[in-house]
Amino acid sequence: MQLTESIKFNFMANFIAMQDIIHANARDKGWWDEPRNDGEAIALMHSELSEALEALRKGNPQDNKVPFDNLTVELADCIIRIMDYAGAHGLPLAEALVAKHEFNTTRPHKHGKSF
Repeated sequence: MQLTESIKFNFMANFIAMQDIIHANARDKGWWDEPRNDGEAIALMHSELSEALEALRKGNPQDNKVPFDNLTVELADCIIRIMDYAGAHGLPLAEALVAKHEFNTTRPHKHGKSF
């Protein structure tokens, strides 16, 4: 599905604002008081995905902090870590998401593979 210019603009503006808020919160909570190792930051993103898998293995119970199931919360945690990292490093993540989606719309079914 192609994105309209309005959807792209609104998505990017809101995503960038949210990314800035998430990163500011992480800074305020002390997570950036010292320089952070890139590999460790990426491993923490991965750990959130591992926690999402573990949620599924345990039947995906409700989270005990927010009113969502554990899978949804762990995926949100992963996105928060990614947005924080992107905010810290000035990565144009919103723009990259739009560009990558638009590229993916040009790919053949299953990327041309028959698996």
